Amino acid sequence: MVEGVSAAQLFALADARKAADFAVDAIAIYEALAKDADADIRAEARYRHGLLLADTGRYVEAAVMFRALLDEKPEVLAARLELARMLAAIGREQEARRELRQAQASGVPDEAAAMVDRFARALRSQKRLGGVFEIAVAPDSNINRATEARILDTVIAPLTLSDDARARSGAGLRAMSQVFGRLPVTEGWSLIPRGAVQGSVYRQSQFNDVSASALLGVERRGQANRFTASVGQTWRWFGNEPYAQTSAVAFDWVRAMDARSQLITSYSVSAARYDVNPLQDGYIHDLSAAYERALDVRSGVSFSASITRQGAADPGYASWAGGMTLGGWRETRWGTAFASAGLRHTEGDERLFLFPDKRREWLATGRLGMTFRALTAYGFAPTVRVTLERNNSTVGIYDYRRVAADIGVSRSF
Repeated sequence: MVEGVSAAQLFALADARKAADFAVDAIAIYEALAKDADADIRAEARYRHGLLLADTGRYVEAAVMFRALLDEKPEVLAARLELARMLAAIGREQEARRELRQAQASGVPDEAAAMVDRFARALRSQKRLGGVFEIAVAPDSNINRATEARILDTVIAPLTLSDDARARSGAGLRAMSQVFGRLPVTEGWSLIPRGAVQGSVYRQSQFNDVSASALLGVERRGQANRFTASVGQTWRWFGNEPYAQTSAVAFDWVRAMDARSQLITSYSVSAARYDVNPLQDGYIHDLSAAYERALDVRSGVSFSASITRQGAADPGYASWAGGMTLGGWRETRWGTAFASAGLRHTEGDERLFLFPDKRREWLATGRLGMTFRALTAYGFAPTVRVTLERNNSTVGIYDYRRVAADIGVSRSF
C-alpha cells in the first residue's frame, strides 16, 4: 500500500486509469490492493480485477481471480456468478452450472433472484470454440492392469505367463486434449463437433496406450433440459499397434432438477472391431445416470450408476456389467479437493476356452485428488490424483491390483 493513500483513493485511481484505457495501470493497482491486510479490500480488488480481465476477453485469468476471491470469501454471490459466467465462456459448462447451483444452495436473497436467473439464461449461450489440455507424470504400480501370478490354471495344463503378461510397474507421461465447437443453427439448436486425443506413454513402449475420437452432435437446449444426439468414431492403439476401432451413436439428457441439483442420463450403442482379437468383435450398449447436488457454497456430492452389455463373436468375451460410484468435492483456500469410490460387477456369458470358470468379477475403485488453483500460473493449474483399483476375478488373467498417480497441470482455453 502506498503510504498516505487510502484504499478508496487507490480504487478511484484504478477506475480512472481504466476509463482512460490504461488497463495495465489499473491491474497493477488491483494487484497491490489484493495484498492488503484487510480481507474486504482484498476481495474488492480481486472482484474488480476479474471484471476488468473479463472485459478484455481474458476469461481464464478472470476465472482464476474470481476463484481466489471465493476461496477466501465463499459467501460473495456476485463473484460466484461471475465465475460461472467465465467458466461458461471458456466452455466448462458443467463446472459453470455447479457454481450456479452452489450459489443457489447458499440461499439467494429476493433482490438477487433476477440476477441469478439472468446468469442461468446466459449459460445457454456458450462460446463457439473451446477445449482443455492436461499433461501429467504418471507413476503406476501396474501399467498393464495384469495379474501378479506367474502360473495360471487352465483346462489343458498350467500356463506360465511371460513377463509382459504379468503386472509391470513404471512411470510414464499421460496427456489429454479435447476441443469442441458450438455452431448455432436456429434458436435452441446447435451443431456440436468434438475431438479428443489421450494417451499414456512409457519407456516400455509395448504398454503405450493411445486413443483418438471424433464426434458430431446435434444439441437442443430448453429452460431446464438439454438433449444431445451424437455419432462418432474412436481409434485405439496399444503398444504402438492398432488395437480397436469403435463406431458409436450416443444420446445425452441433462435435466436441472431444482436450484441445487441436476440429473445426467446417457445411452450409447457402439460397434467394436478388435484388430488383435476378432473374437471380441461385437456391439456394446451402455446406459448411465448421474445425480449431482450442491450442499452449500463450498461442497457437493454426486452419485452415478451404469449398466453395460458387451456382445462378442465368442460368448466367452461377452458380458453384462453394472456399477455405482459415489463422489464429492470441497472448495478450500488452496483449490478443490475431490474424492470418489466405486464398485462394479461383471458377469461373463460363458467361460473362455482355456479357463475352467466363467468370468465373474468385482472391481473396487477409489480416487482422491486436488486441483491447486492457488498455484495457477499462466492459466495452468497443478493437479494431483491418486487412484487405487482392486479387480477380484474368477479368471486369473483379469485379477489385479493397481495404485497410480497423476501429477501434472491442466488448462482450459
